[in-house]
Amino acid sequence: MNRDSALPPRSVFCFTTMWSIWKCYRSRLPVGAALCVFVLCWLYVFPVYRIPDQKEIVNDVLHQPVWRRNQTATTAFRRLLENCCETKRMFAVTQHNSPMGKNLWFDGEFLHSLSVNNEMFAMFPQDTPFQIPLKKCSVVGNGGILKRSACGDKIDKADFVMRCNLPPLSNEYARDVGHRTQLVTANPSIIKKRYQNLMWSRKAFVESMKVYGRSYIYMPGFSMKAGTEPSFRTYYTLSDVNANQTIIFANPDFLRNVQKFWKGKGVHAKRLSTGLFLVSVALGLCEEVTLYGFWPFSTDLEERTISHHYYDNVMPDTSYHAMPEEFLQLWLLHKSGILKIHVGKCGQIPM
Repeated sequence: MNRDSALPPRSVFCFTTMWSIWKCYRSRLPVGAALCVFVLCWLYVFPVYRIPDQKEIVNDVLHQPVWRRNQTATTAFRRLLENCCETKRMFAVTQHNSPMGKNLWFDGEFLHSLSVNNEMFAMFPQDTPFQIPLKKCSVVGNGGILKRSACGDKIDKADFVMRCNLPPLSNEYARDVGHRTQLVTANPSIIKKRYQNLMWSRKAFVESMKVYGRSYIYMPGFSMKAGTEPSFRTYYTLSDVNANQTIIFANPDFLRNVQKFWKGKGVHAKRLSTGLFLVSVALGLCEEVTLYGFWPFSTDLEERTISHHYYDNVMPDTSYHAMPEEFLQLWLLHKSGILKIHVGKCGQIPM
């Protein structure tokens, strides 16, 4: 084997690139440009930051000491989040923060906005609809690690339960994920895929919402142009039948600022996951936050294969979200005593 064949692929790439640059430099390439390319190649071969792999993360989780709340760290982090995003005042669109005539600039689509008119203004609550601060909150992701976890009772004992993306809560899953819900997110894409944008029949949708009781349904109706119409249609569908559920719209200014906040902490994705947005809401509204079902890996702590969701194995779009990066940020908050992540079992389930 010759020496070049022993080099790792990245080294071979950069060695070849640098040789070409040297030849170009001798003829016409400016020194500054050559140095820039050299630095980029060096960082490509020897990156400054590397995301730990799954085994390293599992090992860290398994060797964590007993979790303890750190009130000083919690207060400091919440102050940072409040200074950035004003969660208590801005997490939802209200008549107070979005008066008539205000332009709501979409957070997921540049150069597009809607001006608040009479029809829209009537959809908004007068102010934040919750009695803040909330006390103990469970934020429930949909990770496959919840399957056979027996965590339903612990989840339901919280004062306020938040869930992601209209998850199934039938008796088949209740022991693992609970059934109480005070707030659940609903992306417009779900309304489109499951209920055909409510264009043909609304009955199935109304029936399926009953499992969430008297909850708020939190929708990003002002994130993308394509999501506004189905969000409004969802609002009117529930309003027309006097359903127990109430639609509230995520404030695009809040979503935009939360995205910037986490990007500054190392989450580099086209868009944050719904779960991380919801955790951000909980950290701003709740005194104590415990996460369940936040585990973006294909095996559990005992190296057994698990599905991506507790109810299916549909994988996320990795070009859009950065789930491992998000989990690492949340795990840092766990280790700092700011929130608690539950990733194990809560009890035994009979075989």
